[in-house]
Amino acid sequence: MTILEEGSPLFHRYRPNVGLAVFNSAGDVFLGKRVGAFKDYAWQMPQGGIDRGEGAEAAAWRELREEVGLEPAHARLIGQIGAWLSYDFPRELMGRRTHGYIGQRQKWFAFRFIGQDSDIRLDLHTPEFSEWAWRPLSDAALLVVPFKRRVYDLVTMGFAEFARPERASAG
Repeated sequence: MTILEEGSPLFHRYRPNVGLAVFNSAGDVFLGKRVGAFKDYAWQMPQGGIDRGEGAEAAAWRELREEVGLEPAHARLIGQIGAWLSYDFPRELMGRRTHGYIGQRQKWFAFRFIGQDSDIRLDLHTPEFSEWAWRPLSDAALLVVPFKRRVYDLVTMGFAEFARPERASAG
């Protein structure tokens, strides 16, 4: 499953989540290397759960702060994919850590990074990433764990317009 309709009988079996594509002015996207990941496919874009009673956009801003250390002064919201994108957890991950969910459904948000690289802080909350890099958006699907790859392909298509250098505004 990749696009999940709200009326689907399985809709509530997928954990509500947000995904964040943070683009710098060169059009590259933020990728973080997951803490403790030593295998291939250790890199991903920030993502996290939507808390009960929290809207998706509010969750996106919270996750941006928690995982990347960025405040609204460091980024501006520039886009969103309206559909819920979903992936199934692989069988080997099912169990206690998945809390009865069979996968995640995500609302994806695009942000333009307007701060300095030194504003990025991976240690303001329980660290999710051990290191980070700016990479072309087209690299993201190649570096993420395979079970998330179809979602990343849709994000790459949906946010392609942001993956180009920003034009300098005439002043």
